[in-house]
Formats: sequence, C-alpha cells, structure tokens
Amino acid sequence: MKRARQKVVVENEAPQTSQKSKKQKTCLYGSVFGESDLHASMDWGSLPHHVILRIFQFLPLVDRARASSVCRRWNEIFHIPDLWRRFEFELSQPATSYLKSTHPDLIQQIIKRHADHLQYVSFKVDSSTESAEAACDILSQLVNCSIKTLGLISTAKPSFMNVSKAHFASALTVVFVNSKSLSSVKIDDTPLDDPSLKVLVANNSDTLKLLKMSSCPHVSPAGILCVADQCHGLKELALNYYILSDELLLALSSEKHVDLEHLRIDVVSENPGQVEFHTIKKQSWDALVKHSPKVNIVMYFFLYEEEFDAFLREETPVTHLYFGRAVSKAMLGRIGMNCPRLIELVVCANGLQPLDDELIRIAERCKNLTAMGLGECEVTCRGFIEFVKMCGGRLTQLSIMEEVLIPDNDYSLDQLHLEVSKHLGRIWFPDMMPTW
Repeated sequence: MKRARQKVVVENEAPQTSQKSKKQKTCLYGSVFGESDLHASMDWGSLPHHVILRIFQFLPLVDRARASSVCRRWNEIFHIPDLWRRFEFELSQPATSYLKSTHPDLIQQIIKRHADHLQYVSFKVDSSTESAEAACDILSQLVNCSIKTLGLISTAKPSFMNVSKAHFASALTVVFVNSKSLSSVKIDDTPLDDPSLKVLVANNSDTLKLLKMSSCPHVSPAGILCVADQCHGLKELALNYYILSDELLLALSSEKHVDLEHLRIDVVSENPGQVEFHTIKKQSWDALVKHSPKVNIVMYFFLYEEEFDAFLREETPVTHLYFGRAVSKAMLGRIGMNCPRLIELVVCANGLQPLDDELIRIAERCKNLTAMGLGECEVTCRGFIEFVKMCGGRLTQLSIMEEVLIPDNDYSLDQLHLEVSKHLGRIWFPDMMPTW
C-alpha cells in the first residue's frame, strides 16, 4: 500500500511540473516577441498570403470551399487563379453512383469566375447518360478557356456513348476552337468523329502531343491520318486496332514528323468471332521503327483464342504486350519468334498446358525483356528457373502467381524462391495475388 501511495504522489506531481514549465516557456516567448505579437501569431486570418495559398492547394475541394467562408481574406485567396488551373468535375447520379458529385453552385461559380483560368481539366462521370450530358453542357460553356489538357473519364460504360453524337461533337468543338493550345486529349469511349478531329487539328496542330481515343467507333482511319499529317509534334497516340493501317504507319514515318514516342493499340473483341482482324505489313512496322527507333509500341489484347490468327505471324516491333484474356501456347510461341524488341509481357491466363518451352524461347530471343507477369498459367519450377537464369538481373519486375508454379523432381516451391533470388540478384517470392 505504501508503494502504491508513493506512485500516486509522483504521478500527481508530474502535471504540476509540466504546467510550470509551460508557463515559463510562455513568459519566455512573450518576453522575446511581445505579448501582442504572440496573439497575432495565433490569428489564422493573419497568416502570410503564400502560406494560406499553399494550405488551400492541399485541401480537398469541399474543405477548401468551407475554409473560404472563414473570413474575407480567405475568400479572396479561394478565388486566386493559381488554385483553378487544375480541376476535375465529378458528375454522378446519387442513387446509382459512389462518386461525390461536384456541387452545381460551385460549377456555375467556376464557369463564371474561373473558366479563363482552367488549364488542366478532366470530367469524371458515372455510367448514366444524365451525367455525360451534364459534362457536355459544361464543356459547351467553356468559351473563354485556354485548356492545355482535357480528359473525359467514364467509370463504367456506356456513359458518353449514350449522348447524341451531335451534342457531344458540339460541346467538344467549343473547347477545341477556343483553347488553341491543347497538348493532351484523352477521350476514350466517346462518340468523337472525324469532323471533330479536323477542328482539333485546325486549332491545335502546333501544340498537340498526346491523343488517346480508344473505343471511338465514329473515327475512321482517314480521321487519324488527318491528325498524323498535320500534328507534327505528336508524341503519344492511343487508338483501336481497327483504325490502324499501313497508310497511318507510313504517315507517322514521314520525315516531316517529330519522332513518335508511344503508340498504344487496343485490340478488342466483344464476342467470339465478331470481328475479322486485318494484318499490318512488316514493311510498315519497319518504316515506323526506322523513323522513330525508340518508339514504344504497346498492344493490349482482349480477344478470344480463335481470333489471334492475324497477329504476330511476322516480326513485329512491339515493346509491351498485355493479354487480358486466355491466350494459346501457339500465340505465346510466336512472341519468342517475332517480337525481338519486347520489354514487358503480361499474360492473365493460358490454361493448363506448361509454358516452359515458350518462356525459354522468349528469354533467348527477347534480349530487352525486363518485366514479366503470369496469371492463370502453368510453368514447372525447373522451366521457370531456367527462364530466370537466362534473363538474369535485367528482370526488374517479375510477378508470378504461386499457383502458376508446378513443383517437379528438381525443385520444390521452398527451393524455388532461393534459386530465383540468386539469379535476380535480389530477394524474390512468388505473388499470392496479381499485382498488375
């Protein structure tokens, strides 16, 4: 009991010491700065202009709007142009979406006071037609803008595709005509058409560097050729395979064009056998690489196994390959034979046929391979170790599901990670779940 009392006494004395210390510090600060200066330093309204601006830049929009009501000075800073150069409009229907929609009053305030400050703008909408139409209505009002980047993001289909082509094109034309300095346009899954592209090119040909427009069924190869012919500063282009042609690759290979750095091609089929895919000539691919030796050619495949026949039968300068559906052993065998520039390969599914020979051929022929991901496939531990041994330390990313690896007489799963780590030069374990 005595010990308990002594402990209590000590604990009760500690706060008194702390309070005394705090009082001494207060007196010290007061003597140095003066009591009035101390009170001023506690006045949030008197913070330096650049400090408040910096705080506002880190606040979510809702909190920033609330903070603007603290005082007149904060409200003035709330409307400083620097805070409105980058903005994402979120538009959704409360009953069907998880998005928090941008308040209509705030949208009108932005259009009225900050349309000419907007430079980096994106619209994130849910799957409803109403949200997409609201985005088009806002675009139509941006007549005093000087936008540099524009992105239209739909969190789920159909969204923009349900908007009438005339309404969408009219809204987009307002931005294309008035901005005149667009460098980046990302408008996937939209009713964009050739006349809209011509307006874009006519007003922004000297500044456009990135055009991403996969799944735009109203755009024809002629529309893309118009972009390739006139936008000499184009660096990145993303489109559907049905638009890709020998003529387009040759246009991108002409001497008047600046070197293309990234070409992304989405090869998509919604139903088995729905689309018959054309073949691009080897000479056209060669012309592009000769003109732009460092170009990254990225291909995303979302096909059914029977639809791969037109692809990779000849040498193709693809650098990044992603297979979103099951792909056959035969197709993977073509990669090792015909993709010498390959840097990254991701296979989400193959089946229950070991891919040892295919992986070893890829390791032998694809000397630039640095990243590999395998999902629902099968590889023996011996075959996988042989693949890693041949690639060595250049494999900077190696994501393999544990279920992919089949133990054999040479290696168990416990031995596998030690052997792979040795050849990679770093500690490595198979993944428990996909990381791509």
